[in-house]
Amino acid sequence: MATKLPPVDVVIVGSGWTGGIVAKELAPTGLKVVMFERGRPQDTTPDFSGPQAHDSLKYSRRLHMVQDLSQETITFRNSMDQVALPIRQHGFYWPGTNVGGSGAHWSGLTWRWLEWEHKMLSGTVAKYGKGIIPEDMNLQDWPLSYAELEPYYDKFEKVCGISGKAGNIKGKNVPGGNPFEAPRQNEYPTPPMTASHTMMLFEKATQNLGYHPFPVPTANCSEDYTNPDGITLGQCHYCGHCTAFGCEANAKASPHFLMLPLARKNPNFQLRTNSTVVKVNLSSDGKRATGVTYVDARGRELEQPADLVVLGAFVTGNVHLMLHSGIGKPYDPKTNTGVIGRNYAFQGGGGAFLLLDKNTFTNPFMGSGALGTWIDDFNGDNYDFAKAGYIGGGGISIGSNSGDPLTYHPTLPGAPRWGKGWKQAMVDAYHHVAGIGHQGAVMSYRQNYFDLDPTYRDAFGRPLLRLTFDWQPNETKIMTAHSAVCQEIAGEIMGRKPGGPGGPRAIGHFNSAPYQTTHNTGGVVFGDDPNTSALNKYCQSWDVPNVFVLGSCVFPQNAGRNPTGPVGALAYWTAEAITKKYLKRPGALV
Repeated sequence: MATKLPPVDVVIVGSGWTGGIVAKELAPTGLKVVMFERGRPQDTTPDFSGPQAHDSLKYSRRLHMVQDLSQETITFRNSMDQVALPIRQHGFYWPGTNVGGSGAHWSGLTWRWLEWEHKMLSGTVAKYGKGIIPEDMNLQDWPLSYAELEPYYDKFEKVCGISGKAGNIKGKNVPGGNPFEAPRQNEYPTPPMTASHTMMLFEKATQNLGYHPFPVPTANCSEDYTNPDGITLGQCHYCGHCTAFGCEANAKASPHFLMLPLARKNPNFQLRTNSTVVKVNLSSDGKRATGVTYVDARGRELEQPADLVVLGAFVTGNVHLMLHSGIGKPYDPKTNTGVIGRNYAFQGGGGAFLLLDKNTFTNPFMGSGALGTWIDDFNGDNYDFAKAGYIGGGGISIGSNSGDPLTYHPTLPGAPRWGKGWKQAMVDAYHHVAGIGHQGAVMSYRQNYFDLDPTYRDAFGRPLLRLTFDWQPNETKIMTAHSAVCQEIAGEIMGRKPGGPGGPRAIGHFNSAPYQTTHNTGGVVFGDDPNTSALNKYCQSWDVPNVFVLGSCVFPQNAGRNPTGPVGALAYWTAEAITKKYLKRPGALV
């Protein structure tokens, strides 16, 4: 039986971006706030200090900062008629663990989503009518517009010192930026990063083809920067040890140094590490959360009573807690009813190889997690869906991210897969091959969803979360068409058309084993209708109003770009709603 502790005002599950932002915003209110982190304590010094911070075996291969799958995992299957099996190697999702969560080991791409990506249903119907939407596609709008969220995008960018170039300031086009972006009030806090040689080749080629290249907005700081909270970020070293690593220079924005130190200044805030929250406890009528139950480092089961619960874990963690705790009606794909587990989406991909001549060196070991050049010409609704034959788009880009020798083994198609021939092929290609990639949107469907697995359990005795997901025809069309654009660009760079070899990342069924992105969305989506959403516009549970849920699990669909920008903006939006509205009058905000 769990030992009951003295009550507090607020518990926050997870120390990543969302939990960190809410903690920083709530701690000054005087409320007693307890944050739970399942992983270890970590900080820039000593954990990310060189040279041990560049241990590729520890971080990029053994994924020291990622969830331990022997303790917690999910099961996966492509369709309801299959038996799901536990995932035992990291592939399509890297849930962070340790202080800072995924925000400590991420790459740093920080987007504002396009206006259409906040209103995918109404925006599509307005242009094309309902008939263009497939019957099994659960297309939904966000319950708030881009314009409402814009100030919070701006705040998150300034706190993180995002490097980039605006393309649309107050409705006026700005040369060098993204001409397709939604209007913004301000330029990025810091200028774009220094472009690599391959990025300059990509920029010239795409301009020649009539496209509109621009630098990727990144949380890898291009120069020293002091944010509005008075915290200084260092300049990126382009060390190449970024994704899956912590940053020794504090150049990569992370909640472990941008958020948590500010929360800790308040004596009423406490961070409990090595503490796994296993359940949100409810009152006898199920209409109010009474706190959480967690397991500490000694294996003790403890109950922490609280008046307010904020879930800021990774997508899978939040969905699992909602289902296991009985908050909201579980989704049923057969009837397309229920809300918890609904609208899961991943991201599509593909691309083309870029083979450069022997005298052109890419120096792939230098770079940062988000150093790249991008085009949005085929993203969002920037083209004709009716003509293309699919809904949603994607970004096309080239990057200089990391040539880590333990993970980066470029070879051309047809090269030997092992032995002496493979080694020589890798040596020949290492400095002369690059990839032009497509990152595509994925719509939500009634047959792609989360639920609880009937067979497998985790180390704490809970049913594992089960994911059912496969590519649908709409997304296969996107990947095929946009990979062809990647080939066209590669051909332009290499001086011939069509370009290099390549194709969609996945042909046939989705494969969960290889790393693709870790951009999972949905499962606890927000909306205006309690019948199709678990949360209202303030990310507050319709059923249990003293529970708020944050992160990309609230997105009804996935876009052709990374999720962290809107995740951070929504965390600020929700934190403001809690402090200015909920605390004054606890209860449903909608």
